[in-house]
Amino acid sequence: MTAQTPPTPPFRDPHLPFAKRIDDLLSRLTLDEKAGFLHQFAPAVERLGVAAFRTGQEALHGVAWMGPATVFPQAVGLGASWNTDLVRRVGEAVAKETRAMRARDDRVGLNIWAPTVNLLRHPLWGRNEEGYSEDPKLTSAIATAYTRGLRGDHPTYWLTAPVLKHWLAHNNETDRATTSSSVRPRVLHEYDLRAFRETVEAGATAGVMPAYNLVNGRPNHVSPYLREYLRTWTDEELLVCSDAGAPSNLVDHEHYFDTHEEATAASLLAGVDSFTDHGTDSSQIVQRVRGALEQGLVTEADIDAAVRRQLSVRFRLAEFDPHHDPYADTRDFDTPAHRALAREAAEQAVVLLKNDGVLPLAPDTRIAVVGLLADECKLDWYSGTLIHRSTPLEGLYERFGAERVEFAEGVDRVLLRTSDGTFLHVPEAADAVDEVRGAEGALDPALLAGRTDLPPLTTDAAGTEFALVDWGEGVLTLRAPDGRYLSVAEDGRLRASADQPGGWVVQETFRLEPCESHESGHLLRHIGTGRHVSVAADGVKVADENPETFQLIVVESGEDAVTRVTAEADVVVVVAGNDPHINGRETEDRTTLRLPVQQERLLRAARAANPNTVLALTSAYPYAVDTEALPAVLWTAHGGQAAGTALARVLAGDVSPAGRLPQTWYADDADLPGLLDYDVIGGRQTYLYFEGTPLFPFGHGLSYTSFSYGDLAVRVAAEALQVSFTITNTGDVTADEVPQLYARAADPSVPRPRRELVAHRRVTLAPGERTELSFEVPLSALEFWDVAQGRPRLEPGPYELMAGASSEDVRLRTTVLLDGEPAAPRAVLEHGLDAADFDEQSGVDIVDRTKARGEAVTAAPGHTGELTYRFCDFGAGVTAVTVSAAGEGTVEISLDGGPALAVLTAEAPGSGPYDYTVLGAALTAEGVHDVHLRLRGALRLAHVGFSG
Repeated sequence: MTAQTPPTPPFRDPHLPFAKRIDDLLSRLTLDEKAGFLHQFAPAVERLGVAAFRTGQEALHGVAWMGPATVFPQAVGLGASWNTDLVRRVGEAVAKETRAMRARDDRVGLNIWAPTVNLLRHPLWGRNEEGYSEDPKLTSAIATAYTRGLRGDHPTYWLTAPVLKHWLAHNNETDRATTSSSVRPRVLHEYDLRAFRETVEAGATAGVMPAYNLVNGRPNHVSPYLREYLRTWTDEELLVCSDAGAPSNLVDHEHYFDTHEEATAASLLAGVDSFTDHGTDSSQIVQRVRGALEQGLVTEADIDAAVRRQLSVRFRLAEFDPHHDPYADTRDFDTPAHRALAREAAEQAVVLLKNDGVLPLAPDTRIAVVGLLADECKLDWYSGTLIHRSTPLEGLYERFGAERVEFAEGVDRVLLRTSDGTFLHVPEAADAVDEVRGAEGALDPALLAGRTDLPPLTTDAAGTEFALVDWGEGVLTLRAPDGRYLSVAEDGRLRASADQPGGWVVQETFRLEPCESHESGHLLRHIGTGRHVSVAADGVKVADENPETFQLIVVESGEDAVTRVTAEADVVVVVAGNDPHINGRETEDRTTLRLPVQQERLLRAARAANPNTVLALTSAYPYAVDTEALPAVLWTAHGGQAAGTALARVLAGDVSPAGRLPQTWYADDADLPGLLDYDVIGGRQTYLYFEGTPLFPFGHGLSYTSFSYGDLAVRVAAEALQVSFTITNTGDVTADEVPQLYARAADPSVPRPRRELVAHRRVTLAPGERTELSFEVPLSALEFWDVAQGRPRLEPGPYELMAGASSEDVRLRTTVLLDGEPAAPRAVLEHGLDAADFDEQSGVDIVDRTKARGEAVTAAPGHTGELTYRFCDFGAGVTAVTVSAAGEGTVEISLDGGPALAVLTAEAPGSGPYDYTVLGAALTAEGVHDVHLRLRGALRLAHVGFSG
C-alpha cells in the first residue's frame, strides 16, 4: 500500500492570491513563532518548511558590507545627475548584484534598506552623502527611479524589496536619538512628508524605516503619522523596520516609556513590524512582546498585522514560489555592463561650477595634479569593497600619459620625536597579509576588529617618516610609507595597519594637544579611545597614564611639495575634499562649511605658483570656498570605483559635464540656520525660501557648450498645466542639458517658495540640434497646506512659470491665472484653534499632546513663545475664551497685535506633561481678526476655544 502524498498547503499554492496564502500561513504559525517573526532575524519554522529571514541589506549605492561589489557614486552624486533613467538602471544593477551575491552567500538579504529620502535641508548634516537633494520633488523623482530599479519590472514578483529611510524630519546626528524636530503642519506636508509620499505612491516601495529622532516631541518609532499618512498612500502592505537599537532607545535614552514592554507595544500599535535590536539575538524582543501580551498592552491580532506585512514582502520576493521566481537565476555581478554603468554614473555626477575657459584641457597639456584626494578613491560607511579602483591621478595618467602628469599629494611629511630623543618607528612586516577592511563581508561591520597580526610601533634613533593630514578641526591621520594608517586595535597598541580610516568608531584619527610642561611638545590623543599615546618598555600604546610628549619635526611641508611640481605645469588640478569617515558622517555633523585649513593652504600655494589652477572638489557635501581667483571649479561626490576615470574624461572634454547641484551651496556659515531649526518656511531655508546670495544656487551646473531656450507655451487643463518649450544646442559640442521648470505663486496670501521645482529632464543634444520638451504639471503641485482648513488648497490667482538652467538662471517665464479655492476665515466659534495650526511663530517648540497622538505648543527654553493665527472669524461675537493646557505658565491673548485681552494662568505643580486642564476667561470679540498668543513658562498649549 502506497502512502498518500500530503496535500499542498494553500500558502504553497502559486495560483492563489497572496492575501489568501498569507492568511493560511498565519493560521499555521503558533503565537511564539509569530512573536519570533517580529525581530530582524526571523527564525526558520522547520515544521512548515519556512526558512529564516532577515530584514535589512544595505545597498545605498551598491551592495554594502558584504564584501566586493560594484561601487557607484554616493547618493548625493546620483542626485546631482538629475537623471532618473540613469538612477533606475543603477538600482537595477544593484539589485541584480544583490541576487547574485545571495546565491553564494545567504547572509546577503533581499530586503534593501535604501534609498535615503531625507531631504538635504542643512548642509552640515553628517549624512548629507546619503540623500539626494534639498528639494522634495527632485528627491522623490530620484528615489522613485532607484526603487523601481531595485524592485524590477515583473508584475508580481520583486527583484528586491526596498525600504525608504529615515522617517521623518531627520537632519542632525548631534544627539540624534534624543532631539526632537519641531515641524509645523505646513513644513510637514509641503516638505518632509512630500518626498516620502510621492515615492511610496509610485508603487515600488516595500516599506520605510523610522528615524532615531523625535518629531514634535514624539519618537518616530511610535509616530501616529505611520498610520495617518504612510499607510493611506498605497494599497500595498508596507513593512516598517525599526532602525538599529531604536526600540531600546525608547526607554534607555529617550526615557519616553518606563518599561520595554510598554515601548514595544506602542511601537507595534503605531505600525512598526520588524524590530532591529540586539543584533542577531531575538530573545529580548520576543520576551518584550510576550510581556506586552501578558499585560494586555497588545493582542495577538496586533502581532498578526505585523507578521502579515513581513510575509507580504517575502511572498513578493518569491520565497514561497522558487520555481516561479523570474529572478532566481540572476547572476549579474561585476559585469562589463555594470562597470560601464559605474563610469557613466560617475561622469554624469560631475558638476562644473565655474569655467573661465581653461577647461576642457588640450591633449598636450602638462598637468600637475595635487591634493589630499588626488590619489584616493574614498569609500563611505555604506559602500561595498572595491573590485576596481580609479583615482584622479590614475585617470589623468591614463588619459594624458604619465609623462605629462606630475603629482604631489601635499601632505606634511613628519617625524615624531619622543622625550628621550628617539622617534616613532614602524617595524617591517615582510610576511604580513595585505588585508582590506570588510573584504570578507559582515552583517554588522561595526563589530569588525582592528588587526593585531602586525608588529606594534616602537622607537628608534632614525624613526619613520609619516604623512600627516589635518582633516579639519585638528583631526589628524598619520600614514606610514607603505600606505597604511596608524590605528589602534583592541589591545591598545599602535600599528600601521589600516588600509583607510574607517569603522563605526574610527580608530585612525588623532589630535595633537599642547603640552603644558614642554613649550614645543605635544601630547598625541587617540580620538577613538580618548586616550593619549604612551611609549613604554613594551612598546607604543594608548593609555590612561604616562602620556608621551612628542615634538613634531616637519621634514617637508605640503605647500613646499605642491610648489615644487606646479610651477612648470600648464595647468594645476587641486583635488580637495573630505574623507567620508571623518568630520561629517553618520553620528557626526560638521561644524563649518569651510575647507579644512590644510587644504586651503595647499590651494593657495598652488594658485600662487600657477594661476591656471583648477579646483576639483570631491566631497560628500557642499563647501564655502573663495572661487574668485580660480579659473575653474568642479564638484563631484565620491564617485565610486570609476571616480578618477570619470573626472579625467570630464577635464579632457571627452564628456561635457552636465551634473547639477542638488542643494544650495551657501557662501558662508552665517547664511545657515541652526542645525535643529526644521522650520524651512520661518527660517527661510533651502533655495525655496533663502533670500541671500548663494555661492552657487540649487540646480546650477555649467557645460562645455551653450543652449538657448524658447517658445514657452502653457495650456491650463482641468487638473494640470501642459507646459512646453524648446531647447537648442547652440555650441559645437554634443552635450547633455538639464532644463528645469519652476513655479511660484505670484501674489500669495501666506509665505510661499520663491520658486519651486515642478519638473525637469536631462536631454542629450548634438551641435545645432533642437528639441521640444513637454511637461504635465498637476495643479496639486501648486497647492499649499492650509492650516485653517487642515488640508491642501490651490489658491486662486497668478502663478509664474519659469524655465531655465538652474533655479537662478531663468531663461523663459510666463504667468497663468488659475481658478482655485478662495480662502475661508477660520471658524473659531465652531472649531476653536488647535495650537499647532498657527500661521506664524517665534520662540516655540511643537510637542506631543499625548504619547499616542496630537500636537501641542510650548515656549522654547529661555524664550517667550509668540503665535499668530490669521483671519479668525468670531461671527456675531464671543464673550469667553478657554484654553486646554498642561504644566505651569501663562497664555496671553490679543487681537490684531493690540493689548492683551485675556491672561490665563496654569498653576499645576507636580502635574505631568499630559495632565491637561481647561482654563477660562472673559474675552469679547466679533468679526474677523488675527489672534495673537504669547506663551510663558513650561506650559503646553493644546487648544483654544471660544464661546458666547
